[in-house]
Amino acid sequence: MIERYNSPEISDIWSDTQKFKTYLDVELALTKALEGRRIPEGITATISEKARINPTRIKEIEEITKHDVIAFCTSITENLPSQIGKYFHFGCTSSDIIDTATTLQMKKSLELIEKQLKKLLAATWKQAEDTKHIICMGRSHGMNAEPMSFGTKFLSFYSEFARRHQELKDFIKYELTGQLSGAVGNYTVLTPEIEKEAIEALGLKVEATSTQIIPRDRILKLVSLTSMIASAIERFATEIRHLHHSDVGELHEGFSKGQKGSSTMPHKKNPISGENLTGIARVIRSHVLIAHENNTLWHERDISHSSAERIMLPDNLGLTFYAIRRLTSTVENLVINQDHIEAKVLKDYTYLSSYVLHRIIEENEHTREDIYQLVQEATFNSKTVEDLKANLEKSDITSNTDLSFLASLDDTTIRNIYLKHVDQIYTRVSEQYK
Repeated sequence: MIERYNSPEISDIWSDTQKFKTYLDVELALTKALEGRRIPEGITATISEKARINPTRIKEIEEITKHDVIAFCTSITENLPSQIGKYFHFGCTSSDIIDTATTLQMKKSLELIEKQLKKLLAATWKQAEDTKHIICMGRSHGMNAEPMSFGTKFLSFYSEFARRHQELKDFIKYELTGQLSGAVGNYTVLTPEIEKEAIEALGLKVEATSTQIIPRDRILKLVSLTSMIASAIERFATEIRHLHHSDVGELHEGFSKGQKGSSTMPHKKNPISGENLTGIARVIRSHVLIAHENNTLWHERDISHSSAERIMLPDNLGLTFYAIRRLTSTVENLVINQDHIEAKVLKDYTYLSSYVLHRIIEENEHTREDIYQLVQEATFNSKTVEDLKANLEKSDITSNTDLSFLASLDDTTIRNIYLKHVDQIYTRVSEQYK
């Protein structure tokens, strides 16, 4: 990961030192489960006391062996008495250690991501609550549609992230598996009972059918989930960017003291966080293709997935953490331009076409098609609500329709029309997701 987007909390988990420490954790869990079954008691304690992680030494050995797990094992056993060292890596194969350790690294990363996602949910819910009663112009196709609660914008993003949060918790609970089944998953030396004891001691579930590796659809599912989180981030970031437009101006990202928006235009305040997150989301989603292609391996295993995963997993999880954390800060520091938002709704009421259409439908016997055409033409030819009322009254269709409400509209009436169910919407979201 380049330093600009590095999240030390995640990258440390995937460093060589931590990787080899995790390898050792798996090896020690195995020897502990083997004690009294296939190896003498006390082996684990001796190895734990004397083992040292030395990435430099491991690299030196790998230059000769061309095999990283053998290099790791040699770096440990060369510091052990031979009668102890011979039981290290007993009965297992490289993928038992690599895949189980990778799952443990994933688990640590996902637990950090889950906590950060909870912070984003809290920040988004607060904005939704704070802006619940701000009336804004809703848009469809980028065009003014009908007024709505500005807060329901945030509520929509909250709901999407809440779904991803639940899926992430489910993944952590159900999908993180380990294996210690030996070559081609055949338990030639080890047993399912030994495997179960060791894997559960590591806090994982046992992979039901390992083929010398943990099936790669597990990682595919994870990367699919992070890609969906990335898409949710981009959807939120895109809305911020749209509302940040000079011509829209309904909110803007926080602008800190000393910040500059342009090297040559001092007046600029750009939506840099939203733009950054849009690009980061593209990178996160690009990993889905790699994960799909890694799912297909030859027979019981090959290592065509290995090099790709060594790059992809730290980057994917690190960028996901980075993006969630940055979006959280962005949401917390948004500046909402309430007066400007509401002025677009309360300066005139010509957007009432749907409301008027249904009032007229309820009050006379003409067809919906005739009434729709009348209201459409009246709306197209009106610049004010007074124009709208006058144009509607020209038609015989409205001769028996009471349009006096158009002459007595005020801000309170408009809010009552378009915000009357907002509390119910919030309650429903709260009941479903909080």
